[in-house]
Amino acid sequence: MSGIDSGGIGPGGAADRLEAELAGLAADAPPALLDRIAARRVHVAGPLEEGPLVGVQVAFTDRGVAYLRVGMGEREFAEAFRARFARPLLPAARPPAGLVPALRTGRLGGLALDLRGLGDFEAAVLRAAAQIPRGQTRPYAWVARRAGRPKAVRAVGSALGRNPVPLLIPCHRVTRSDGSLGGYVFGADAKERLLRAEDVDVDAVAELARRGVRLVGSDTTGVVCYPTCGDARRIAPGHRRGFRDLAAARAAGYRPCEHCRPA
Repeated sequence: MSGIDSGGIGPGGAADRLEAELAGLAADAPPALLDRIAARRVHVAGPLEEGPLVGVQVAFTDRGVAYLRVGMGEREFAEAFRARFARPLLPAARPPAGLVPALRTGRLGGLALDLRGLGDFEAAVLRAAAQIPRGQTRPYAWVARRAGRPKAVRAVGSALGRNPVPLLIPCHRVTRSDGSLGGYVFGADAKERLLRAEDVDVDAVAELARRGVRLVGSDTTGVVCYPTCGDARRIAPGHRRGFRDLAAARAAGYRPCEHCRPA
């Protein structure tokens, strides 16, 4: 009993002194603390003027854009975000700098992305897809090779289907190895619309695919490319040669383009 009594729980005792000292430590939380815990949400204009991509819902953290979806209301988007990232989502006063230009131009520029939580393979797939220039396409096999797993073509498709930031990491520029457009997280029609908006000649690519042409080469330079490569577009029609694969092109004396690196 003597130990408790000596603590002095009455006025002026140790408890009062402790409370006074703790009160002296009180301070406002750092301004950025909430943004380290919660993400922010905005609704901004999408890359197309009609169809499902007119507007997009975007979530971003203090490290960058983390999630992007279309065709969702605010509540549905918030629930989908929390289910995937286990973080609260609050409205933002304004979008992060660079977001709207990135959506409009199809180029990231200096926009930061927050891709924490991805597995090594998923991250490698998204890094590879991010290297595909605007107005060009690459097959899933190309992405698999760039991601360091050339035989994991099917897994590449699954990883791209889980892309948290489509439009910013352009998985719509990844097509099937047979030349057809393939699927897309926002639907095949949206994929075609995006590619056409980037000046991809979807009809010409489809015709080449129908004829079994996967690569095109120039008989003046001896270089062979994917059909949408910038170098391929500059080949005059009279000097354009089509090939079913790189082996056939090599057999004819052609070498792979150093820009699109077909395989």
